[in-house]
Amino acid sequence: MFGLFDAIADWFRGLLIDGIISNFTGMFNELNTRVGDIAGQVGQTPQAWHPAVFNMIRTLSETVVLPVAGIILTFILTYELITMVIEKNNMNDFETFIIFKWIFKTFVAVFILTHTFDIVMFVFGVAQNVVNGSADIIGSSLDVNLAIADLEAQLDAMSTGALIGFYLQSMILSLAMDVISLCVFLIIYGRMIEIYLTISVAPIPMSTMVNREWGNIGNSYLKGLFALAFQGFLIMVCVAIYAALLGSIVTSPNIHTAVWGTIGYTVLLAMILFKSGSMARSLFSA
Repeated sequence: MFGLFDAIADWFRGLLIDGIISNFTGMFNELNTRVGDIAGQVGQTPQAWHPAVFNMIRTLSETVVLPVAGIILTFILTYELITMVIEKNNMNDFETFIIFKWIFKTFVAVFILTHTFDIVMFVFGVAQNVVNGSADIIGSSLDVNLAIADLEAQLDAMSTGALIGFYLQSMILSLAMDVISLCVFLIIYGRMIEIYLTISVAPIPMSTMVNREWGNIGNSYLKGLFALAFQGFLIMVCVAIYAALLGSIVTSPNIHTAVWGTIGYTVLLAMILFKSGSMARSLFSA
């Protein structure tokens, strides 16, 4: 009778050990793959990320938003001319140079407005080069693997109750990895949708660039554009720091330290990724 109970207990312990090892197997390989996906996603320009969506946004911007921006630009240039004229003692000190100055500012304003998407793509092109350059450096060090010595031997030495508790811990760790995967998905795709929404109205703020009073609108827009573009670089740095922190605990001889340390760092990464947008805006004063 006792032999039967012992056999059932051994069978149950074997199931627990197999389940724990199964939860850990390949877990960090998925992390490494996910990091590679992040580099590929955040390193793309809006045009390359989803050409169909980009073409739709560009068409909407050029056919719907650009005429409105043209009206705003006309108002701003007219206001600029009136201001320049009355500044000279209501034309009593009128100088011909101000007309050439106004013509030059008009040329610059029209050039900016007609090349809005070229300017936007230049911003994201610069950010893409930075992200891709960082990916080449970071990618070589992102090789996180659970290398706990004698994992199965440590599990065999545990009691059945301890194995049940540790199995639940391994399930939590797997769930944490799924949560961080979802967070990365939401952040990356949410960032790209925000980029598309931002560039869809690009002609309107860009039409204010040449005016001293209204130009802060265009300047703020450009700062926000740079913040969105370089948020990808901050995401890459966050994940690289996460991998480095994991590297200090996944080789720990204490299996519990490795598990809970990994969970803690994973939660921390999720929090930092969600703050990456506000960090980028703060850095660029956007």
